[in-house]
Amino acid sequence: MLFHSTDLDQAELVVLAETDRLRAELSYAARTPRRWYGLLRRSTFARVIQGSNSIEGYNVTVDDAMAAVEGEDPIEQKNEAWMAVSGYRIAMTFVLQKAEDQFFSFSAELLKALHFMMAGYDLKRNPGRWRPGPIYVRDDSTGEQVYEGPPWEMLPELLDEFLADLNAVDGTPPLVRAAMAHLNLVMIHPFSDGNGRMARCLQTLVLARTGVTAPLFSSIEEYLGRNTRAYYDLLAEVGGGAWHPERDAGPWIRFCLTAHYRQAMTLLRRTREIQKICDQIEALLRRLQLPERAVMALADAALGYRVRNTTYRNAADVSEAVAGNDLRGLVKAKLLEAHGEKRGRFYRASPLIKEIRAKVAEPKAVPDPFKEKSPRSS
Repeated sequence: MLFHSTDLDQAELVVLAETDRLRAELSYAARTPRRWYGLLRRSTFARVIQGSNSIEGYNVTVDDAMAAVEGEDPIEQKNEAWMAVSGYRIAMTFVLQKAEDQFFSFSAELLKALHFMMAGYDLKRNPGRWRPGPIYVRDDSTGEQVYEGPPWEMLPELLDEFLADLNAVDGTPPLVRAAMAHLNLVMIHPFSDGNGRMARCLQTLVLARTGVTAPLFSSIEEYLGRNTRAYYDLLAEVGGGAWHPERDAGPWIRFCLTAHYRQAMTLLRRTREIQKICDQIEALLRRLQLPERAVMALADAALGYRVRNTTYRNAADVSEAVAGNDLRGLVKAKLLEAHGEKRGRFYRASPLIKEIRAKVAEPKAVPDPFKEKSPRSS
């Protein structure tokens, strides 16, 4: 027996419809060729892998998360957090590649492969294998045991049922279907470590398989990373401390609907801001008679990211020498400020570029979509 979704009440149906509308707007932006789309996608991907890993205590800067997305070395020192983020980037890239695979099906080997991508840097964690025995989850802040996974002997039957459920076709709304996949995997806790990251990655994969045009923009991992305490509290409330699939999954579904709504609102705000930033930077470059290929690097800097020679030449599709010459010109024009020496050199936004960012910034607060709507039906 698994956790099963409950019927949505009227308030939840309204929020679901509003979220679908927001996601349609994001899908339109993804389908429409725009110069800044690559920046939005890269920064979203970086925040996804940074957010999901931060929940487990693997903290890296957003600059290093961006470096992982680009397949570059980290700006900071390589450590366990970097290896976790790099592995997660590989797993998420695999998920996005599988989104349109017409021969795809969920399988035990798929889940094990994803787990190995995430945790393969440490063989003591049994990457790519089901856990060999019982498992307990503790709250790191208190040391208290907060969850005990189902007995190891139950895993084969539970995972068979879970995979059959993932491959089934029914009328469950995609956001709800993905939320339940997340809940069931994290409650089954089939791996020795990394169950949370696996569950969050799987949620994105389920959404991708439902035909979402831009599955990366439907991920709620950034939101969960910003709201980790609420996320853990909800899982503890629904889980009841042990394997209790008879418990009501309704609060978890509502939490995920809230997360999807707020994340979609956040991404739409960023879409508007990035377009305005790029428009203003293009005008500035024309006025200063500087190459317009520098737009993306300056937009990166405006959003707070470090710019490196490798970043610039990948975005502008130029050689290392041309990138170096362009960057020196941007420093001379007081659009970028150089930091560090030689191979460690990077660039930050100048006050002028920061001012452009400040002028287009919109309020970040996103309302609770259920506020002033009816409480959940029992």
